[in-house]
Amino acid sequence: MTADPSSRPARRGRPGYDLESLLAVAVDLFNERGYDGTSMEDLSRKLGITKSAIYHHVSSKDDLLRLAVDRALDSLFDVVAEVETMPGRAIERLEALVRGSVAVLAEQLPYVTLLLRVRGNTDVERAALARRREFDRLVADLVNEAEAEGDVRPDIDPNVTARLLFGLVNSLIEWYRPDRGTSSSQLADAVCKITFDGMRIRSAPRQAGHQG
Repeated sequence: MTADPSSRPARRGRPGYDLESLLAVAVDLFNERGYDGTSMEDLSRKLGITKSAIYHHVSSKDDLLRLAVDRALDSLFDVVAEVETMPGRAIERLEALVRGSVAVLAEQLPYVTLLLRVRGNTDVERAALARRREFDRLVADLVNEAEAEGDVRPDIDPNVTARLLFGLVNSLIEWYRPDRGTSSSQLADAVCKITFDGMRIRSAPRQAGHQG
C-alpha cells in the first residue's frame, strides 16, 4: 500500500507548501471542480505557486489523485485488518467495520469524498475501484457469515445487504460536516441503529394466556 504522505520527509518548494498541504488543497479543488475539470494550471493558481514548484513534490496530477484515494483506502483497509482479528460473532465484527468506516469518513471527509466520486477514467481510478470492490466483497463475506450464524435475516441476498449498508454509510459525504455538532461516534450510533435493527433476526414474542 502507498505510504501516507505525512510520513514522508517534507520536501519544500515555496515556504508553507510541503506535500501534505499541497495534497489537501488539490483534494479540495478536485472535489469542487471534478478531477477531470481541474488542471495543474488551476492548482498552481489556487496555491499561488508555479507548476514547477508542484512538480517538485509530485510527477503528475494522477500522482496527486493516487496519493489522495490511497489515503482513504488504506485507512479503510486498516479498519478491515483490525476487525479480522476480533473475536466474537460475525455480526459484531460487521458492526465494528461500519463504525470504523464512519470514523474514517468523518476524519478524512475530503479524501473519502474524492474516492467515492472516481469513475474509472484513468489507471489510478481503475485501481481505486478495484480496491473498493475488494472492500465490498469483504463486507458481503461478513454478512454471509452472520447469516450462517443465524444473526442476520436470510430473506435478503447478502450482496444486497452489504450494498445497502455501505450505500448508507457512503451517502454521509453528501451532507455530513464535522463542524456542525454531530460527532463521528454519534453518527455511527445512528447508522448502526437504523441498519442493524433491520438486519437482525428477532425472536418471536411469547404469547401470554396459556400455561402448563
